Amino acid sequence: MQSNKHFLLFLWLILISSSSLYAQEDKIKALPIKAEQDSIIAPELPATIVNDSVPVDSVRTDTVPADSGALLGKIKYKAKDYVKLSQKEQKIYLYNEAEIYYQDTELKAGIIVMDYSKNEVYAGRIKDSLGNYTQLPYFKQGENVVIPDSIRFNFDTEKALIYNSRSEQQAGLGALGSDAMKVYAQITKKENDSVYFLSEGKLTTSKDTIDPDYYIRVRKAKFVPKKKVIAGFSNLYIVDVPTPIALPFAYFPLTVGRTAGVMMPTFGNDPDRGYFLQNGGYYLPINDYVDLTLTGDLYTNGSYGLRGQSVYAKRYAYRGNINFRYENQVTSQRGFDDYSRGTIYNIQISHSQDPKASPNSRLSASVNLGSSQYYRNSLLQQNLPNTQVNNLSSSISYSKTFPEYPSVNMSLTATHNQNTNTNVVDLTLPTLQASMERIFPLAKRGSIKKGAIQNINFQYDLNARNSIRTTDEDFLSARMFDNAKIGARHRIPIATNFKVAKHLSVTLGGSYEDIWTFQTFEQSFNTETGRVVTDTINGFDRYNQYNLSASMGTTLYGTFNFGEDKKIQALRHVVRPSVSYGYAPSFDQFYDEYINEVTGLPVQYSRFQNTLYGAPRLGKSNSLSFSLANTLEAKVRDKDSTVTEPKKVMLLNSFNLSTSYNLEADSLKLSPISLTGGTTLFKNKMNVNFGANLDPYAIDNNGTRINTFNVNNGGGLFRLTSARANIGYSISSSDFKRDDEPVTEDPYDGQNYVAASGGRTDDLFGKANDFDQSAFKDRDEDDIENPVYGTKIPWDLRLQYAVTYSNSNRQNEFTNHTLMFSGNITPAPRWSVGVSSGYDIKRKGFSVTQFRFERDLKSFRLNFDWTPFGQYERWYFFIGIKSSLLSDLKWENRSQPRR
Repeated sequence: MQSNKHFLLFLWLILISSSSLYAQEDKIKALPIKAEQDSIIAPELPATIVNDSVPVDSVRTDTVPADSGALLGKIKYKAKDYVKLSQKEQKIYLYNEAEIYYQDTELKAGIIVMDYSKNEVYAGRIKDSLGNYTQLPYFKQGENVVIPDSIRFNFDTEKALIYNSRSEQQAGLGALGSDAMKVYAQITKKENDSVYFLSEGKLTTSKDTIDPDYYIRVRKAKFVPKKKVIAGFSNLYIVDVPTPIALPFAYFPLTVGRTAGVMMPTFGNDPDRGYFLQNGGYYLPINDYVDLTLTGDLYTNGSYGLRGQSVYAKRYAYRGNINFRYENQVTSQRGFDDYSRGTIYNIQISHSQDPKASPNSRLSASVNLGSSQYYRNSLLQQNLPNTQVNNLSSSISYSKTFPEYPSVNMSLTATHNQNTNTNVVDLTLPTLQASMERIFPLAKRGSIKKGAIQNINFQYDLNARNSIRTTDEDFLSARMFDNAKIGARHRIPIATNFKVAKHLSVTLGGSYEDIWTFQTFEQSFNTETGRVVTDTINGFDRYNQYNLSASMGTTLYGTFNFGEDKKIQALRHVVRPSVSYGYAPSFDQFYDEYINEVTGLPVQYSRFQNTLYGAPRLGKSNSLSFSLANTLEAKVRDKDSTVTEPKKVMLLNSFNLSTSYNLEADSLKLSPISLTGGTTLFKNKMNVNFGANLDPYAIDNNGTRINTFNVNNGGGLFRLTSARANIGYSISSSDFKRDDEPVTEDPYDGQNYVAASGGRTDDLFGKANDFDQSAFKDRDEDDIENPVYGTKIPWDLRLQYAVTYSNSNRQNEFTNHTLMFSGNITPAPRWSVGVSSGYDIKRKGFSVTQFRFERDLKSFRLNFDWTPFGQYERWYFFIGIKSSLLSDLKWENRSQPRR
């Protein structure tokens, strides 16, 4: 009541100070009362009017400060056209851009009327010269904002009656961010600061505030801002047309941030598994750093699927996610001939650490393991592109650096590599890697090292691991450890380098290795069975070996100038030739032999055969190696005549040749020449990589290499035994923009899509659509409404060509010859169409082909994916609300799989 007295006293002081206006009181007319809903209807005035004067004693009794300036600071009001005071009606009229500020209440409108006898305020719209209503009331109390047609508010009770109110509530926080829920109501009764009662309301997330394309109609509801809406009978309207989607009562959470909730499933029918509920579950935010999503599938024939995902993040510390998926697949019904049951699973873990969190230690993980046939047999449509993935790999590592001199780096790593075609799984559990920094024992620390003596240096590194090879069937069982191999390799490389004749770089060095193993194998010949018997001997054993090496190389530059008036002004050729020599003795002391009584010949073997690091070297190695690396670039005159400097264009990123000559071999001393190269063309749009092997020796009729040069056998200087090429080309509509046009990132560029649940990051194998996320979430509404859009259709295209040629035994065939392509086009502002496919030229067949159709329906999104033929022939259709708040309002359908 104290604030009410301040309010009355303040109004009374205004009336006294404005006595010059009282003479015009008879000219002030009351606002006309209209039947329209937005008009302001003032209540009847009481019979008794507040006295024109207030005794000073009464003011002091109410403990109101005598200083009128303090009161003026509590209530502020203004209007653009006029402010009229009526002592008779005890009202103040404000017209055109009227504003009132009182405590935490802010009110703006075209017209405002204050009744200071009841401490009430009325606000409404006004008509412009064309008869249109403008300046809707803007009512804000605290952080709650309401935009109605008209409002009546009481300062004492803080209750309000609002007509045609509009309120926007930020609700939900998911992968796509917060969504704005618009709350409309014909009549709203404000009970207090946190409770509103609605009559004939609409709830929508549509951006169109005047005519939403969809809304949920509620007859009566209780509205708690930023918390919830509790409604009675509610049903969905699309374009003002009622739909049969209705509920007798409804609850709409409006809490900002992550909140727990049920995820609605998709209904469907599978001829092999019956009716199903798919992707239903529960979302649980555990705390500010971790959440948990649990979803599952249920089929009437007993099949089911379980999935769990947890995403965690802590700023400046770490982030990652854990994803587990399991499916129990039952085909047909028990008792039928085609009945079968199988289980598949997949585990994914990703963890990264902020480098600033711990500069000297780091923990990282990238795990993708599970059943080899998971992607190919999974019932989830988003796994379709990954059916072409042939390898699953994982790595979990912890590294630690000890910075004191000499610094030591240590890492502990567990790796996994799984071939999904052969079902072979290779594991290292774990690998210990340690290395000490390079030490120069004959040079002073921090000084410049000169000559061969001061440059003498050595290192130490350790590699120890437990290696396991198993199958998909035995993986994660005790049987997987039956053939485990444990060992360690200690290595000390010693080297020095110096210059000869200022241009030749010479390196001399050697390496010593000490190999430890905990299992060896003895061999003998069994005369009764006529077979070789291998006995496993458990226990520590070791061997050592060493080698020596020397290399010399230089860099040669050749420049060819054609003149500054030419388009190609110069060519620069860089050649890096090198020659190296390697020597390693034979370690016969680690070899034994037995007599094969069938052939009568001795057989030499080492007990270290089939150990982790293999057997020591048998036979002396004495060889020369040659390599030649080339790069070629050009200086080209720029098209822009104002640019004085030419631009550099790389013609050949690399063109390398290498071979070796074995001085100890009695025949076939020269190794095949290996040729590799690569370049980029068309402003880096095309990547070209190629390679070939050239054999100088001929082969006999059985395809065996013979010690005769091919040129002396009636052939060419070299015999092409294999060749390979890989060409990739990417182009989009943004490449054809004018130089003065801004280059914007195309949200439909296939390289922006990351394959769901692993696999390729482009869409050459198709795109893994997750219908819970919108592909249009990054679209710019201004671009969508741009009428020029029709003349500039965004598109992108990717091509990948791979070919492998083999002729080692005169077979003269292409072992691999494929062309893959993918593209996307946006023919209209809210349409996107894409296709991904490939053709195997050798086997004359198409790879997985996918057509994609996406439509942005403003508040809704529509997706249609179609694989028209092949093993994974299917189609998927989805339409649903884009807002994550109402994402459960959706319809999803799919084709039945072929029997």
